[in-house]
Amino acid sequence: MSRSAHPAGPRHADVLPEGHYTAPADDLNALDPKVWAHTVGRDADGVVTVGGIAVTQLAEEYGTPAYVLDEADFRDRARAWRTAFGNDADVFYAGKAFLSRAVVRWLDEEGLNLDVCSGGELATALSAGMPAERIAFHGNNKSPEEIERAVRAGVGRIVLDSFQEIVRVAHIAQSLGKRQRVQIRITVGVEAHTHEFIATAHEDQKFGIPLAGGQAAEAVRRALQLDGLELIGIHSHIGSQIFDMSGFEVAAHRVVGLLKDIRDEHGVELPEIDLGGGLGIAYTSDDDPREPHEIAKALTEIVTRECEGARLRTPRISVEPGRAIVGPTAFTLYEVGTVKPLDGLRTYVSVDGGMSDNIRTALYDAEYSVALASRTSDAEPMLVRVVGKHCESGDIVVKDAFLPGDLAPGDLIAVPATGAYCRSMASNYNHVLRPPVVAVRDGAARVIVRRETEEDLLRLDVG
Repeated sequence: MSRSAHPAGPRHADVLPEGHYTAPADDLNALDPKVWAHTVGRDADGVVTVGGIAVTQLAEEYGTPAYVLDEADFRDRARAWRTAFGNDADVFYAGKAFLSRAVVRWLDEEGLNLDVCSGGELATALSAGMPAERIAFHGNNKSPEEIERAVRAGVGRIVLDSFQEIVRVAHIAQSLGKRQRVQIRITVGVEAHTHEFIATAHEDQKFGIPLAGGQAAEAVRRALQLDGLELIGIHSHIGSQIFDMSGFEVAAHRVVGLLKDIRDEHGVELPEIDLGGGLGIAYTSDDDPREPHEIAKALTEIVTRECEGARLRTPRISVEPGRAIVGPTAFTLYEVGTVKPLDGLRTYVSVDGGMSDNIRTALYDAEYSVALASRTSDAEPMLVRVVGKHCESGDIVVKDAFLPGDLAPGDLIAVPATGAYCRSMASNYNHVLRPPVVAVRDGAARVIVRRETEEDLLRLDVG
């Protein structure tokens, strides 16, 4: 694979087509620290490095595509969330963003709790040694087998998502001679400013029990009457990739209103409130996420103010950052295979991965940044669309971005902020093998999730 500079290629058109992209940066070789992990930079030869290791070395040793995760950055972000909320609140890492046994161990060592939403995530957490009492179990359709395993293991809380689940968990817990700590997830009618498919607090969706019409209040009545349950709080989650705190303010007002009604009707002040996660990260330079200490201060002040107004003791707050921790810590490393200019439109850059390793662009119309990683270039910028190798016209990784006009087959490019919902949503579409996750720290790299092989695929095909 050649890493040398290539002859000049096609430039971008003088009149750009309509699209959602920003003008090219003054220096296409620059790496915006907002969208890259903390240890990412360039060496003297212009090659992107992470944790002191050049991506050309990583590509040579581990192949492409590959998810490259900065372990030091992950730990720093986890620690920042833990420090921001202090000992009077709980931080549950949302495992759905990305979970592996190595990640579980990092979370345990950094003092975070863990949120899981399937039997597989629970198995991963337990196998890696996460104390069960620091695990919360979510999900809108937990099977009886999953519930029983969670109760037997002694998970710290199960988040109840429906009237049927209230009865189901109570029955299983009582049959095992246990009293399970639970929260009730409610929908508060707040629609966060996000994509339709990831907004989760308006009534017309599958999660939670609506506050409207008294349904949430009835769920509380039923849970308080069942011996197998210990109701410890109310859970609310308003969406994903959120930058504006106003939605949390409205949600907290309505949740605290429910807590007041519970006290007035039942004489019980529930000790916990979970405000969920969904805090946004920077996928492009246009995004402006808040720092954990700013979020902690804002959420604490909101809940405290609402409780003072309702004459309630302030409950213990829980939050569930997932993307906000792991998202910025990783990038996906690809090798360019084909560069196809379309006159007057853009240049299509095909890479050796695609929607099987990052479905978010196709699914959510997500936007990403991209950089030439194996060298620098002084060539004029060209408007590109980075696409994958799959048999789908919608197989797009980066919709519209600028890369140097001399980009050529064999170059390495890197797409930042792919730590969340990329490997965890990866597939074998077209029987493409899922990439490895390579963790880098202090000049050393190791595989924490290995690359799939054809033998892995064929082993499941018993026909």
